[in-house]
Amino acid sequence: QVHLVESGGGVVLSGDSLKLSCDAHERTWTLDALGWFRQAPGKEREFVGAINWRDGNSYYADSVKGRFTISRDGAKDTVFLQMSSLKPEDTARYYCSGTDTGYRSISEASEYEYWGLGTKVTVSS
Repeated sequence: QVHLVESGGGVVLSGDSLKLSCDAHERTWTLDALGWFRQAPGKEREFVGAINWRDGNSYYADSVKGRFTISRDGAKDTVFLQMSSLKPEDTARYYCSGTDTGYRSISEASEYEYWGLGTKVTVSS
């Protein structure tokens, strides 16, 4: 069982930057990937980006590519989501997710067994 805790959300202005953190606890050595998803009010949860836990390769949704960056502090089992040039449409609750059973599609929410409670990001215009 892996326990995930997100932090760093808040209210920012359009064009600002914000850095989210996801702290992974317990059996982190079993992880294959850690992903970030978001869900805006009235909308379905959507893929933001993910990082392969073992080789460090990262993947992004087209909507955030070039603006968001995922990185990992291996010593602390923490993954960061650095968000830049934020837009009002980035407003959502952001969730950290993990899988220890491998994956066929790193962008599919169904691939992930572990989820945090999320952190809210609001971007005002």
